[in-house]
Formats: sequence, C-alpha cells, structure tokens
Amino acid sequence: MLSVDIKKNLGGFRLDVKFDTDREVMGLLGASGSGKSMTLKCIAGIERPDEGLIVLDGKVLFDSEKKINLKPQQRRIGYLFQQYALFPNMTVKQNIAAGCREKEKLTRQAAIEDKIRSMRLRGLEDKRPHQLSGGQQQRAALARILINQPEVLLLDEPFTALDSYLKWQLEFEVADMLKDFGRDALLVTHSRDEVYRLCDSVCILQEGKSESKQATGVFFETPGTLAACLLSGCKNFSRIRTAGDGGVDAVDWGVRLKTLGAPPEDAAYAGIRAHYITVSGAPPGENSFPCTVERVVEDVFSTVVMLSPGDDCTLLRAEGEKDYLGALQPGQKVYACLPAENLMLVRE
Repeated sequence: MLSVDIKKNLGGFRLDVKFDTDREVMGLLGASGSGKSMTLKCIAGIERPDEGLIVLDGKVLFDSEKKINLKPQQRRIGYLFQQYALFPNMTVKQNIAAGCREKEKLTRQAAIEDKIRSMRLRGLEDKRPHQLSGGQQQRAALARILINQPEVLLLDEPFTALDSYLKWQLEFEVADMLKDFGRDALLVTHSRDEVYRLCDSVCILQEGKSESKQATGVFFETPGTLAACLLSGCKNFSRIRTAGDGGVDAVDWGVRLKTLGAPPEDAAYAGIRAHYITVSGAPPGENSFPCTVERVVEDVFSTVVMLSPGDDCTLLRAEGEKDYLGALQPGQKVYACLPAENLMLVRE
C-alpha cells in the first residue's frame, strides 16, 4: 500500500497531492503542467516535498516532521522515465545488470537472463540503445527496473514518444506486465484512453491539487467535477442554474433541461457526451430543442455535427455513425435531444 500526502511550492505553482493505493494500478490524470511528473519524482525521492508524508507498505519514505527522507536507492521504487533513461554507452545486458542489486554472481546472472527472456530481448543483449526500436528500449528499461524487485512501479507517460501502431502493441505488453507485477503501480498520463484500458482507479490533478480517487468505471460514468468531466472526454458542458420545476437552466445553451431527480446542491455545470445527443427533424421527446446545423465534419468512421441552439449560445457537438448524421447539411434546422439519464451534473 502506498500512502501519499505532500505539498511543494514551485514558484507560482503549488503541489498539493493526497491519495492511497492498495495493490492496484492507479492513473494520475491531468493536463500538461498539472503536477503529475513532479508527484512521481517526490515519491521516488528525486525531488523533496516541502511538507508531508509518504509511506510504502508501512515503511516511511518521507516525513517532513520527523525529518525522514530516504535516498532513491533505499525506496525500492521502479521509475520508468518518459525517455526510458537507458545508459547510451551500455549494451542491453549491461543496462539490465546496472539495475540489479547486490547478489551472488550466479544468482545475479540468472536474474539478468530471466529478465532478458521475460521481456523478449533475446538476440538484443549486445546492442546499445540507439540500435533499438522504441518498443525494445521500453522493454529494456522495464527489465532494468523489474530486476530490482521494486515494491511499486511509477510509469511516467510511457507511450508519449511512440507512434500509434507501436503504442497499441506496447499497451498490451504493459498491461500484461502490470498484471504479473501484482503490486501498486502509478501511471502518469494525459490520455483518458490509457486510463480506461490500464487502470483500476484514477486520481485527477488540476493545477497541482488532487481530487479524490475514484474507481475507473465510476470516473467515466459519473465524474464529480468539471475538470474530471473534461478529462474523461466530455465535449459538451454548460453552466447551470436550478430551475423551479426541479430541472436546470443550461445557461450557455439557453435551454431548460429535466434531470433525473433533484440536482445536487453543489452542481454548477451540466455535461453530456457527444454520442448521447440525438439529432432529428422533429422533437423526439423530453429535453428536445431546436438547433441549427453549423458544421458537419466527416471523421474516419463517424460524423461530427456542430449544433447551435441560438444566437450567442455555446455550440453542441453531436457524434455518431455516418449513416445517421452524415446526411445533415450546414444551415439545416433540426432538433437536438439531451436525455436526462445521460446528463452529468458536476461541481466546479
């Protein structure tokens, strides 16, 4: 179990992060500059927080009050950097050996060979990093980390520098590796798709401050804040005011919407995912209102339609199959429907 509760001032930026993990893969999700990588560096001991506490499986790694600050090599943490940080003048085998803690020679050699086999690096043992593909470099870096038998893994944007095809392949490999690892792992990313496919839980970082950890499924179904709503992929949101009939007035769309049950008292925004908006030539039901088609954008496998509910209103984005939305034309008058069961009411 990893417990983190730290603060750090960085000029005009303040990191304030708190979360616990328990034998899970947790995603740290946030925009660029939100403090994700700095959080990992504090956990690993590369950076020192100004105050707080970091505990791993009952062992105190950092305690500002007791003046405990273990060195990185004392923390038993595996850290995969964005660019993998392999030693350029060492071979694959030498890089892996560099991560091996003190062992008897025979045991050490057996451990190195095991990692070469398990990470599918046979035949590459004598090659240097510049002779490897991006995927091979990543596997070599992971082998170097795992040979030290870390208690927790920190993965900092592991797929950022890879093209889409290689990224897809390596996601499968990392998913299998994390399953076999069986301990805590933190994945820093700005990709909701990576979180959805790889993580058991997610913690949002917004301008340095963490939100409460959520199960991944809960995060995508019912994000609690505007930041979480946007990071989960929602493209449509509006400020709201509580209406007298138990619904809400969506200020930026200029419409009144019915909700399932009374809106939460702290709700400040309504959001809806693009694929939940239906578009038709007549009002299809509750929460329907007239719109003008502003733009039709053909994507590879779907069509995106931008809809205007009225002058000075925020546009709505609807997305669906080409057969469904592809026939619409700019300037066409249609009705948009925002089903109450698909509305997300979130706080600031």
